[in-house]
Amino acid sequence: MEKRIIECVPNFSEGRNKEIIKKITDAIESVKGIRLLDVDPGEATNRTVVTFVGEPEAVVEAAFRGVRRASELIDMNLHHGAHPRMGATDVLPLIPVSGVTLEECAQMARDLARRISDDLGIPTYCYEAAAFTPERRNLAVCRQGEYEALPEKMNHPGLAPDFGDRPYDEAAARTGATAVGARDFLIAVNFNLNTTSTRRANAIAFDVREKGRPKREGGKPNGKPVKDENGNVIMIPGTLPGTKAIGWYIDEYGIAQVSMNITDISRTPLHVAFDEVTRAAAARGIRVTGTEIVGLVPKKAIVDAGRYFLHKQQRSTGIPEHEIVRMAVKSMGLDELAHFKPKEKIIEYMIEPEAGKNLVDLTVKGFAEETASESPAPGGGSVSAYMGALAAALGTMVANLSAHKAGWDDRWHEFSDYADGGQMLMERLLDLVDEDTAAFNRIMAAIQMPKGTDHEKMLRDKAMEEATLYATLVPLRTMRAANECFDLCEAMAETGNPASISDAGVGVLAARAAVLGAGLNVRINAAGLKDREKARELVERAEAIETEAKEREAALLQTITAKIQG
Repeated sequence: MEKRIIECVPNFSEGRNKEIIKKITDAIESVKGIRLLDVDPGEATNRTVVTFVGEPEAVVEAAFRGVRRASELIDMNLHHGAHPRMGATDVLPLIPVSGVTLEECAQMARDLARRISDDLGIPTYCYEAAAFTPERRNLAVCRQGEYEALPEKMNHPGLAPDFGDRPYDEAAARTGATAVGARDFLIAVNFNLNTTSTRRANAIAFDVREKGRPKREGGKPNGKPVKDENGNVIMIPGTLPGTKAIGWYIDEYGIAQVSMNITDISRTPLHVAFDEVTRAAAARGIRVTGTEIVGLVPKKAIVDAGRYFLHKQQRSTGIPEHEIVRMAVKSMGLDELAHFKPKEKIIEYMIEPEAGKNLVDLTVKGFAEETASESPAPGGGSVSAYMGALAAALGTMVANLSAHKAGWDDRWHEFSDYADGGQMLMERLLDLVDEDTAAFNRIMAAIQMPKGTDHEKMLRDKAMEEATLYATLVPLRTMRAANECFDLCEAMAETGNPASISDAGVGVLAARAAVLGAGLNVRINAAGLKDREKARELVERAEAIETEAKEREAALLQTITAKIQG
């Protein structure tokens, strides 16, 4: 299941006092699960841009705490800086990264704006996707007149904040107003060119950017811009929606670049932008030699690019994610100017737990040694899930070998689809390796709860029943997932590379072992449930899956053995 992650990039009206900035970021980091990615103070602007990510609930809470701390430490009566501003926390956008839609972020932003107003007394505007009116989608409209205009805007129809409107008072004078919004993730990217010409780089940028270039008389580059009846210059749109771009020369690298902001990655994915800039450059006799990502990028943008270039090569995409990422890096030349480190550039990788903290991060030897130790976990449930993952892995391997088999080029997509499904199945079962151990740990935690009073006994009994039910449902999920491996292994045994049919057979054996092993865990945990009707129901479900697994194993092994024997 895709992890739910959002990004928040608040701008605080303090860029000179490092102690104040640190107190604000400390408040943000006080929320568990938050990863602070960047703190960028500006002396001239007297403004600091902070970037942090995490699960939505944690990010919203961290944003609130940051706003609260800023309101305590920054007095807008005393603020001066070069950047437009209207509050101690000037703007606060929520940005979907993975597993969350823009619409969900917009609702979170509105709820947060209301909370900031209700709990802190700070007037708030909602902008971009969170705006209540079309005009206020534009941040400039919300911030018109800046801080100095607030006395006139507050308590004035059409100009007043969305939440916290009242006559301008001393509290509003101190905090100013905050704009809370939601927007899509913006990818800042530079495309490296084998030229030093800024003019040619600009021409390519104008070819592709959404705004395009001015229409000129006679279609000549040096002709006068053509204007409409209102005196506005008529533009010829570019080919990439949701993009802004210019050309420039970078002295440090000695090359020109097309510098682009992709503001709508759903309409123009990164790989589409790369291909289109490459095409436009080639039309002008220029090559794109590489790509430079500025800042961070969502995993989806890189993985989608890797899958796109694999498809162009008619190669299977059912391969490990790190290989897909490597394909994207090499295809777009992401490491031409500097080594591209996924752990430092891809947001989701930056907030992953450190390797080694989960069972699946261990080596094969380490997993076996941990299982063999005197610790009761990992036990049979985790091992069953791992056997299921190996079953899926073997079926996926046969699919990938078949997709790349000489003479089978017209079938690569068929086997790539099987491999994609196998990869997802393997990931589900790998997740269950650690989840089974986590379920056991929940039971142990419940056992250790106090039981000195009747109330404590009641709470402990309730926790034990919930933990035992969870520990019964997890291996049941393992059974279901492992049972799906038979479909993959059967398809590979019947239609896959004949040289790998024995691998499909081992996958069948591993799938059966996973199902039956997880079934034992369903029974032993169900025996501890006080709800005997529920226990009976879960055991019956397990028995039905076991029966199906045994029948499918027997039939498939008979078919596979016959094919091997010719």
